[in-house]
Amino acid sequence: MLAAQDVRITPGPGHPLGGYLARHGVATGTHDDLEASLIWLSTEDDPGVLWVALDALAVDAGLTSTLADAVAAAVGIGPERVLVCASHTHSGPEGWTGPLHPGLPGQRDPGLVGRMAEKVTGAALRLRACRERVRARWHAGSTEAVGGNRYRPDGPHDTSFGVLELRRDDGSPAALLFDYASHPTVLGPDNLTWSADWPGATRRELATLVGQPVAAFLQGAAGDASSRFVRRGRNHEEVRTLGGHLATSIARTLAEAGAPSPSATGPVRLTRSTLHLPYRDVPSLEDSVELREAAEAEWQRELASHGEDHPAVRIAQTRYEGCAMLAGMAASNPPTGCAEVPVTVVSLGEIAWLHTPFELFASLGLRIRRGSPFRHTRVIGYTDGYLGYLPDAEGHREGIYESYVTLFRPEAADVLVEHCLKQLRAHHLSRVTSERRG
Repeated sequence: MLAAQDVRITPGPGHPLGGYLARHGVATGTHDDLEASLIWLSTEDDPGVLWVALDALAVDAGLTSTLADAVAAAVGIGPERVLVCASHTHSGPEGWTGPLHPGLPGQRDPGLVGRMAEKVTGAALRLRACRERVRARWHAGSTEAVGGNRYRPDGPHDTSFGVLELRRDDGSPAALLFDYASHPTVLGPDNLTWSADWPGATRRELATLVGQPVAAFLQGAAGDASSRFVRRGRNHEEVRTLGGHLATSIARTLAEAGAPSPSATGPVRLTRSTLHLPYRDVPSLEDSVELREAAEAEWQRELASHGEDHPAVRIAQTRYEGCAMLAGMAASNPPTGCAEVPVTVVSLGEIAWLHTPFELFASLGLRIRRGSPFRHTRVIGYTDGYLGYLPDAEGHREGIYESYVTLFRPEAADVLVEHCLKQLRAHHLSRVTSERRG
């Protein structure tokens, strides 16, 4: 059974946008609407899973709890059955979450949160009335036209996308649940209008190509992935171009599919777990300031050599911003002890979605996919909280932006990967055992 809804959640003008340290000013208006997409997969006797996919920079623990509780109550299921996911657009409001990092300024706006939650809850209230039987097909494809490794063109990047296609008994499209891994940062800090960036453009183009399904986007392991080396500008025309590339690739993959995939059958299953990860030790304020000053000098040298928005300049600028955030952490009260990391596995037959609250580096997502016992595994970030970047070993060795701003020690990446694989194996074994008993 499927119930799906889209709802506009765009705020009015006058609020700060989140995502860029270099941005100044508040939103002057809307270029394209921010949306929430709700997809509820269930059976007559099992509540299943309900995805709430938001055009938002992130969802922290507070926003996750607010939305999961409200949506669950509206539908009549437990809040543990609701996953709240962010697309990570950098052209959405800061006020939905407030500060996401000890070294990053920001302020939560309770009014903005309340109005958005009211709209999402309204959409959830309509879900029970529109539940219907659907047939599921699984599709997978690949494109390099939308994103890549943001430090070097030949660096690790998962070019794949996954699409769960849900059609009514009469063959008409009902919903799509699709994912891809790349930062929605085509629009830069000079943009002051609300926008879903390329994920929104992909959904709009899919509506034209496929036939108006509810299309929910899940962001993948995009920690070191962006359009930096593939984009030809930082404007809305380029947003439409990149979003159109992915939509066209998805539509082509859907059109080429044959019989329904046997891997997309059976009940939807969910397993939640919590991993406790120790926070890092932050360098002294003196050492952090020294790093910041050296990084700023390097940035200015690159700027003098190349001019604005050259990849080398952006890399140097973000390294400086990372050092500045590290200094901000050192000057404040950095977190201590351990973080509670929610890790969730959702499966439908031989398809698994592995959800974490991190901005995972591509190499980590690829390791999880390769080690998973499922035939198809999609690694999704930005879910049920936000714990920032989780770089791989190479990122730490290179001293890049994400290695400075991460809240966790270098060994945390390996710990998380092993926990995710353990959960996937246990979930798969439970599913196989249950099917044999049935």
